[in-house]
Amino acid sequence: MKFILGKKQNMSQYFDEDGKVTPVTVIEAGPITITQLKNKEKDGYVAVQVGYDDQKESRLTKAKIGHLKGTGSFKTLREFLVDEEMLGNMKTGDKIELSVFSKGDKVEVSGISKGKGFQGVIKRHGFHGGPRSHGQKHSEHEAGSIGGGLRNRVPKGMRMGGRMGSDTVTVKNLKVIDIDLENNLILIKGAIPGRRGTLVKILG
Repeated sequence: MKFILGKKQNMSQYFDEDGKVTPVTVIEAGPITITQLKNKEKDGYVAVQVGYDDQKESRLTKAKIGHLKGTGSFKTLREFLVDEEMLGNMKTGDKIELSVFSKGDKVEVSGISKGKGFQGVIKRHGFHGGPRSHGQKHSEHEAGSIGGGLRNRVPKGMRMGGRMGSDTVTVKNLKVIDIDLENNLILIKGAIPGRRGTLVKILG
């Protein structure tokens, strides 16, 4: 299992040797540092905790400074579940570079989607809205009836207006098109969730 953390940069186009163009998302990824190893006896599960994005120590809490002692000071801490064999080959303070991935790898990317605030049923759920005729006025975006057979209660799961976006979204089976180790950039085919600067997890 391969993993790394990164920040979404922008979308671009990649031209291969044959002149074929591929839409790609550019991600600035790694390096990440192992800050803690978790085992079944002590923690109840097997995982590795990593730190990403260097931060001034003065901006960390005393608890976080103590926890990260000897490994560095990081803005972001995340965990990845691993098997015991893989955990045995790791030690605290080790760095994981982008070089663990290679061109052509299949990966899955997780990130937080763009927040869109409060939206109505047409944008949030794809409803058609009301008819534009028969004396209707300013009601094209209304949801319509929500069902009256439940003693004036709203049925569970009823699709209505509400907060949209800011959800954790995972996109699987994406292909690594190219890697720039010098600048810590990885080019992944297609779109991934989030705005520019969104923290993303890449699993291979």
